[in-house]
This record gives sequence, C-alpha cells and structure tokens, in this order.
Amino acid sequence: MSGPDFYDPLPVRRRRTARSKLWLTPAMAVAFVAALATFQGFPGGAEAMPAPAASLFAGGEGAAARDALSARFALCHSGGGSNCVVDGDTFWFAGDKYRIADIDTPETHPARCAEEAALGDAATERLRTWLNAGAFSLESAGRDTDRYGRNLRIVTRGGASVGSVLVAEGLARPWEGRRRPWC
Repeated sequence: MSGPDFYDPLPVRRRRTARSKLWLTPAMAVAFVAALATFQGFPGGAEAMPAPAASLFAGGEGAAARDALSARFALCHSGGGSNCVVDGDTFWFAGDKYRIADIDTPETHPARCAEEAALGDAATERLRTWLNAGAFSLESAGRDTDRYGRNLRIVTRGGASVGSVLVAEGLARPWEGRRRPWC
C-alpha cells in the first residue's frame, strides 16, 4: 500500500459552551455602566443631548436627576425664538414651541382688559424667572401637541410643576380643558 498505515482524522474542534461565554455578561455590564457614567458627566451635561436621549440616561435617583434641561430665557418680542417666553404658559426652547399643559394664564397678545394685561405680564415674567432659576424637565401630558402645533408638556423642577407654582401665586388657574375669560 502506498501512504500512511494509520487514519488521522481532522482535529476535533471543542464546542464552546455557554459556560465559556460567562465572562461576557460582567464585561457588558461594566461597559454599560461606563457609558452611563460618561453621559452623566458629559461636558455641558445631559442638556447637550436631545431630550429623549437625555431622559434615557437620567437614572432613577429621584426627580432632581431628571432635571437636565436649561437655558437662558428672554422675553419673545416678535415671532418665535430659540429660548424665550411668549406669555405665562407658552415658551420657546431649543427652537421648539411649548405650551404648559396643566395651567391657563391670562392672555397678553392681546389682553381683553387692563386687569388681564397686568396679570398676564406678571405671569410671563414669573415663568421667565422660574425657567432661568435652574434645570428643569419637560414631561408628557398625554397629548403631544395642541391645535396650534405647540408641544404640550408639564414643566417640572424637582418633581414640582411650574404650573402649580403659578397657580399658588394667583398668576394662573389649573387647566380645565378650555380657556375661560379673565376679565
């Protein structure tokens, strides 16, 4: 016979078992925690990320952990803006227009009487002051937008709504599903 006298099968590959991959789970957990810590300490904070992404990394450490949005707000003088307050329940933030969903404030554009104008101006200034006082959150209010295309949100800081602050100070009333006259 020509050739070797013995049979040499191909080397048998050892099958990987689930046990040989157990190191992946702790490694993945460490990577996730490192990524979470990176986004928490991201230069500029979570406000540098879009709001949906920021909320993913907000953690569950209470309401203050969710308050990641902030900007310097002025009064809107005409049309829209990037960070400005239109009236006591409407403002522009990062190029989007928001309507505070849980309150109704007096109209300022145009006011129907002198009392409504004065109260509306006070509510507008109070909202601007509150927004400039620190980080806040925009929380879903059920419906996403109103009939004017404004984003409907409940605006909170530390779990407390700015709407409740304005109501307590007599500058707004709770939203009842429709506007009522202030005069």
